[in-house]
Amino acid sequence: MVEDYDKTEEILAGKHSVLEALRAGRTLNKIWIAENAQKALTAPIVAEARQAGVIIQHVDKRKLDQLAPGLQHQGVVAQAAPYAYAEVEDLLAAAEAKGEPPFLLLLDEIEDPHNLGSILRTADCTGVHGVVVPKRRSAQITATVSRTSAGAVEYVPVARVTNLGQTIDRLKELGIWVVGTDVDTDQNLFGSDIFTGPVAVVIGNENKGMGRLIREKCDVLLKLPMLGRINSLNASVAAGVIMYEVLRRRRGLE
Repeated sequence: MVEDYDKTEEILAGKHSVLEALRAGRTLNKIWIAENAQKALTAPIVAEARQAGVIIQHVDKRKLDQLAPGLQHQGVVAQAAPYAYAEVEDLLAAAEAKGEPPFLLLLDEIEDPHNLGSILRTADCTGVHGVVVPKRRSAQITATVSRTSAGAVEYVPVARVTNLGQTIDRLKELGIWVVGTDVDTDQNLFGSDIFTGPVAVVIGNENKGMGRLIREKCDVLLKLPMLGRINSLNASVAAGVIMYEVLRRRRGLE
């Protein structure tokens, strides 16, 4: 029988997700570790948990399978406080605190949690100040997202908004350029000099791309060069290419 836990709490699964949650200071109520887990791999989690005063229980792997059904938990599962979404103002404040022009990602109905997790992981690596997702028709922060992001979800703030179009209007009023990607445009991603200033990059849905209204609100539309026959990239891969181009431009890398 599965041990009871508060269903309003969030379950984290996987060594990276749990360890980064601990290091980021997120409230964890309990950590379960498989009895047969390699101690060399779980030792950092145990050390961080003890320092934070988090309860650790060693259990049979089957209990972890029940606590985190369908997730590759790697022998580690934790019960965490619900994920705390940020406000858009928090993302802008993060940029200001670093003395950098805002660099945001706006996800227009990204539905696959694995894509969201991958995007967050790359966002952390490239200095993105925050990610904005719609409350509806969009993947939200879950254990799958946390694990796919390798714990980056603890470091990249995510804001959830009711209306992405209205959010774009607000950002434009603040002088932030909104950039979308589209195959039917003449301007090349690598020929643009827009990325050194305040910018919000829109990543469209995995199948439909950007919605028509969102596309029309973009200040600039850029395309990624395509030489093959498929003429499209996975959403998280396309986002990664764009994020690294922004990083390259901002750091003056050749």
